[in-house]
Amino acid sequence: MTALIGYARVSKADGSQVHDLQRDALIKAGVEVDNVYEDSASGKQDDRPGLAACLKALRAGDTLAVWKLDRLGRDLRHLVNLVDDLTKRNIGLKVLAGEGASIDTSTANGRLVFGIFAALAEFERALIIERTKAGLAAARARGRNGGAPFKMTPAKVRLAQAMMGKPETKVADLCAELGITRQTLYRFVGPKGELRGDGERLLGRKKITLGVRK
Repeated sequence: MTALIGYARVSKADGSQVHDLQRDALIKAGVEVDNVYEDSASGKQDDRPGLAACLKALRAGDTLAVWKLDRLGRDLRHLVNLVDDLTKRNIGLKVLAGEGASIDTSTANGRLVFGIFAALAEFERALIIERTKAGLAAARARGRNGGAPFKMTPAKVRLAQAMMGKPETKVADLCAELGITRQTLYRFVGPKGELRGDGERLLGRKKITLGVRK
């Protein structure tokens, strides 16, 4: 028997935000109360026990329902990868409100819309790779190798993110291209391209330096 499973997330765990709005919307859409999984954590965090339990509970033929698309994924690439995994498991995704409200991957139109999202994510990743490689090549041509040996830069972190998300990437080749060790790479970026603590701090410092709010 198939089921509609709901997931809700608020960004703060201090009690200043509640799940009521999302929970009510999910229940109205047909999700049973016992099938609503919740997290109180930033969307950028990898450790979301509610989402992990939700994904584990889903079975082939089920549909995962979320209030808005930004409640589910850390970013577009993470979202695309997550939905790709769901699709391989024969699990649908339904978005109830917001910009992604037309997405229902259990329907042909919904799959088409999400296909456009996936294409945009791939295009964004290709641009990051192209620009970062061009920047590193230009630096090498001027006799600069990106700083001291084994040093990570924001440009290298972004390239590592994009490349680690590709199954054909060989870690040894990527480390050689960036001029870093494997240990250094994994301090900044995880096996699927997710940012780790050092990577978040490095990119965060760059944003602050440029005067851009997070």
